[in-house]
Amino acid sequence: MAAWREEWIAALDALEADVEMIERLIEDEHRVQALPAANPWSPPTELGTLPLDLKPRADRILARQIAAAQAVSQAITGNRRQTAFAAKIEVGTAGKAIPTYVDCNA
Repeated sequence: MAAWREEWIAALDALEADVEMIERLIEDEHRVQALPAANPWSPPTELGTLPLDLKPRADRILARQIAAAQAVSQAITGNRRQTAFAAKIEVGTAGKAIPTYVDCNA
């Protein structure tokens, strides 16, 4: 097996590991605070072109990245909505929350 093919496999392994980490974060969001900042991935320039037989794997990883990015975006949007709602809640003088109608479909 050619060395450049092995190097591409290693590069795809690293990229896939990043996607798996994001997918786990989406499922278990409280772990976000314990993780270091991510390093952006760049295609290796010294390897040449991607071997044709690895393209399906690269395409699957790309599809997972897109799905993970969409899930993160939806989570952020939901978080912002919750924050905005929580900011509207007033607390009465007796320490009891004032009844508020919540439209869960909004």
